[in-house]
Amino acid sequence: MTYVITDSATMLRRNLLHIVRYPGLSIFTILGPVVILLLTVFVFGGTLGAGLPGVDASSGRDAYLAYVMPGILLITIAGTVSGVAITVAMDMTEGITARFRTMAISRAAVLTGHVVGNTIQAVIAVALVLGVGVLAGFRPTATPIEWLGIAGLVVLFSFALSWIGVAMGMQSKTVETASNLPLILTVLPLLGSGFVPTASMPEWLQGFAQLQPFTPFIESIRGLLLGGGSASSIPVAVVWAIVLTLAGYAWSMAIYERKSVR
Repeated sequence: MTYVITDSATMLRRNLLHIVRYPGLSIFTILGPVVILLLTVFVFGGTLGAGLPGVDASSGRDAYLAYVMPGILLITIAGTVSGVAITVAMDMTEGITARFRTMAISRAAVLTGHVVGNTIQAVIAVALVLGVGVLAGFRPTATPIEWLGIAGLVVLFSFALSWIGVAMGMQSKTVETASNLPLILTVLPLLGSGFVPTASMPEWLQGFAQLQPFTPFIESIRGLLLGGGSASSIPVAVVWAIVLTLAGYAWSMAIYERKSVR
């Protein structure tokens, strides 16, 4: 276990240095959600906000900013998945991972370094995008305890989606495929409660929107940021985070072990 921790720390330091030396992916990860936030709020927010339950037309834009912010934060987390998938795919295609497999390094540590590094990047990106939301007029009412809950959920989902991103990067045969495959994760908030209430969707889509893993996370963050959310969504979000983590870990390790015997 000591070797695993030491090797993981070494791999983490490598990935953090990679993020610092190649900031383009990080900038794009933050810029994309910010553009979506400003576009939806200042262009469509007045109309969409007026359609929210119990919202007066005169305060539609402010109400929609408060409503859409959790979905934007989840898109920010999902956006980092492309970055880690690309990084993993580059290591795979350039032979770096193959060299690691021949060295006395914990196999789990090679992947854990990517996951933890991307989790840190995702948390920083969420904080910066949330700051842009505050500058745009978002006013959260969370208590210190609720902020701790928000931080915990963000870390959990960032960690879970990072494992999915690592698996996607290892599965991809080219870097281009790795950059496109995670895009489905950025679409899921649109098919949940990120931008509109699920009750406003067609009946055939409501079931998927309510049961998919991103909706409980969005509802939990919304409730913690603003109050009035359903407390029952938090345990569901935690369970989904655990399921996604285990699925991503099993998928990643299965690919790593299969390619190690070739």
